[in-house]
Amino acid sequence: MTSSSLFPGSRPRQLLEIFSVSAKLGFTSFGGPIAHLGYFHNEYVKSRKWLDEKNYAELVALCQFLPGPASSQVGIGIGLRRGGLLGAVAAWIGFTLPSAAAMTLFALTLRGSDISGAAWLHGLKLTAVAVVAHAVWSMGRKLAAGPSRAAIAVFAAALTLLWPGAFGQVAAIAAAALAGLWLYRREADAPPPPGSPSYEPATPAARPPLPALRRRGAALSLALFAALLILLPLIAQRFPQAGGGALPLIDSFYRAGSLVFGGGQVVLPLLQSEVVPPGWVGEPDFLAGYGFVQAMPGPLFTFAAYLGAVKDGLSGALIATMAIFLPAFLLIVGALPFWSRLCRNANIQRALQGVNAAVVGILLAALYDPVWTSSVRTAGDFLLALLLFAMLAWWKMPPWTTVLAGAAGGMLLPLLGA
Repeated sequence: MTSSSLFPGSRPRQLLEIFSVSAKLGFTSFGGPIAHLGYFHNEYVKSRKWLDEKNYAELVALCQFLPGPASSQVGIGIGLRRGGLLGAVAAWIGFTLPSAAAMTLFALTLRGSDISGAAWLHGLKLTAVAVVAHAVWSMGRKLAAGPSRAAIAVFAAALTLLWPGAFGQVAAIAAAALAGLWLYRREADAPPPPGSPSYEPATPAARPPLPALRRRGAALSLALFAALLILLPLIAQRFPQAGGGALPLIDSFYRAGSLVFGGGQVVLPLLQSEVVPPGWVGEPDFLAGYGFVQAMPGPLFTFAAYLGAVKDGLSGALIATMAIFLPAFLLIVGALPFWSRLCRNANIQRALQGVNAAVVGILLAALYDPVWTSSVRTAGDFLLALLLFAMLAWWKMPPWTTVLAGAAGGMLLPLLGA
């Protein structure tokens, strides 16, 4: 990648290499975003040496700072550095395609079927309880430790439950950022954005520079991100039937991808508020897909492919997938050149501490509604959810085994009279 171009040329062989490596990761990267960072480190840093440890740590720190799917953004950033804009596209397609295709196929298989009373579906709902509870537990230990951060998390949960929808979450995040600025103003050095402990970013003085990308192109990418976030709701409301009725779908998934801090689990309440109230996706179908995506490798944001397919078939899957990942793409392309300066700003780091605690609260609210309220009805339900939680949190079993156990347990509960 040259120092004079944001979008350098890429040879077809290089693009094919980027795609094939990222596709291999897309087929094999189980375990969620933090696990994905470990897979990426082994493949891109240790094995292929496409970038060094310090550059990788800096890229991880940036992607943890931005909203959106952190692991996907790391992959996009590596593709951008390796092969320019086309390299970034190749890296995203490779990592996303396996899971998105499987989720689309699952949705098309179920589409038009009445699965509301299926026992295996109830088991997947209880799997979702365990998965979200595990995310709250593990994230809370890192991001909401201590009295002040726990208080921010509780406030964010309350605000999200009392003011449902995207606006309540945005208000909680904004309030938490202000709280972080005020509460941690006396801290000499705010901690860096959370990530895998093995990949803590180096001190600012030790950071090697990122490739010199054209800042004009980066600024254009950031401006496009903001313009779409502001204008899409207005255009979709004014012209709901434009593009064959696709504009509301694009608006909903683009907004979800733009406003999520904390990764795939936190997108659950945003997506639920976007697709269930308007009747695009029923609550049982929503939770069935959310349970199934836990067994998939690759990014959890491919849940959007399932939701889009339930609503509008294959075209809906394509639109929803591209819309939810587009903000991540625009942000990493736009922010990468400016990160070395931003990461030195202590105020940004202090605000981010509050935002991270709020993320835990938002996810806690999602654990209660819709996950718990629509799933746990009996003591048997609670015991199965507890067993599935133990498989994830204490026995460290792969997520796909939890999904299978949840589906099987759901079918077994009626036989036991539980």
